[in-house]
Amino acid sequence: MPNILIIDDDDMMCTTLTTLVERKGHTAHSCMTLQEGIAAANSQDFDVVFLDVKMPDGNGLDALPKIEASPSSPEVIIMTGFGDASGAELAIKSGAWDYIEKGFSVKEITLSLERALQYRQEKREVLQARKSATLKREGIIGSSVSLKGCLDMIAQSAESDANVFITGETGTGKELFARAVHENSHRSKENFVVVDCTSLPETLVESLLFGHEKGSFTGADKAQDGLVRQAHKGTLFLDEVGELPMSLQKAFLRVLQEHRFRPLGSNREVESDFRLVAATNRDLDEMVKQGKFRSDLLFRLRSFIIELPPLRERREDIKDLTRYHIDKFCAYYGLPSKGFSPEFIDTLCNYSWPGNVREFVNTIDRVLATARFEQTLFPKHLPSHIRVQVAQSSLEGGSQPLPDAPQQPVQRLPKLQEFRDTVYAQAEQQYLTDLMEVSGKDIPEACRISGLSQSRLYALLKKYAINRNS
Repeated sequence: MPNILIIDDDDMMCTTLTTLVERKGHTAHSCMTLQEGIAAANSQDFDVVFLDVKMPDGNGLDALPKIEASPSSPEVIIMTGFGDASGAELAIKSGAWDYIEKGFSVKEITLSLERALQYRQEKREVLQARKSATLKREGIIGSSVSLKGCLDMIAQSAESDANVFITGETGTGKELFARAVHENSHRSKENFVVVDCTSLPETLVESLLFGHEKGSFTGADKAQDGLVRQAHKGTLFLDEVGELPMSLQKAFLRVLQEHRFRPLGSNREVESDFRLVAATNRDLDEMVKQGKFRSDLLFRLRSFIIELPPLRERREDIKDLTRYHIDKFCAYYGLPSKGFSPEFIDTLCNYSWPGNVREFVNTIDRVLATARFEQTLFPKHLPSHIRVQVAQSSLEGGSQPLPDAPQQPVQRLPKLQEFRDTVYAQAEQQYLTDLMEVSGKDIPEACRISGLSQSRLYALLKKYAINRNS
């Protein structure tokens, strides 16, 4: 029997959802605070969690990763008192099943719940069927929720030949994940061919990609297969595909569609049965708007999307990354394995890592080069710029004013979203007060004027403690 958790500080909402859930034959459990909800999710198995955004002890969106990381990894349906486009984006990108505005109909909430349960059941069956298969993830270290999501996408992509599109900041490991896609596919015994689009010389790009016949240009003293042909039966990885010259994008689009092309100087077409994996750290949608990237090629590339999180968003993986790379470099340099102090890990976790995993790996390499004969690593062994940034961020304001600088009164401002929420709430409360006055507290008339449903109006009146009785 599916088990449903409701986290909402509105007693009426909890009662309504509990009744709806139990009528469907499921079990319901409700909590009035985030702290209670997180504790419940960690102590029991739940299939779906209804999570309110505005809670007395915090924002539900901030608690979303903790709930998803609970042992049963439930599907989460976010509920909010008013629509927020940025909140919806954050929720969905964080893995929420759905984002629903309160005032929903019974049909709407029931459909969302049943679809979430259907998805969960089918996912469980797939995992059960593949439980004997071990995902190949060489060099991909960590067990954070965001990383597990990426690994799940790799496992899913292994079942097909659909194009894979990997996005992420510089240094997040896009090539590592591309190789994992290849190694877990049925093409793993064939070539994995890397095309670095940033280093393709414009005068030779067609020859490098599509190959050429002998004598097709000066210096072509023999026929040569291009990179696309070399990927036949294997995987072609276009790294930084956003740098692919516009002049070549149309030609490559045809190659993707037909898997056939004509080498330079040839009068016949050549076939290449490759699986495409592309990666970029650029915003290709914005490039399309600017006319710098073809929209039809972009649509073709991203059949299957894997969004890699920056290292600062998966700090819980840093300890495992540290142990793995210390052992790896010690073996490479012929050194005995080294330990590290808790303060060493704390410093690594508190640094922002703008260069992501690539910067992290280079840092560990540098640390071992300077501490070859010492058995334990301390913050002192880390580069000074890392220690300085961590020290500054631990101080309020980041840095202190110069001694002779005139002291200015510090203006403390709320975060922009908090400011918007406050202003919105004040305006909404005033509108409802005026609405009750204009309608003479006639609920049907108030619904007609405002365009709100009766249940939505009641919820808002309760939210702001506005008397609805004449």
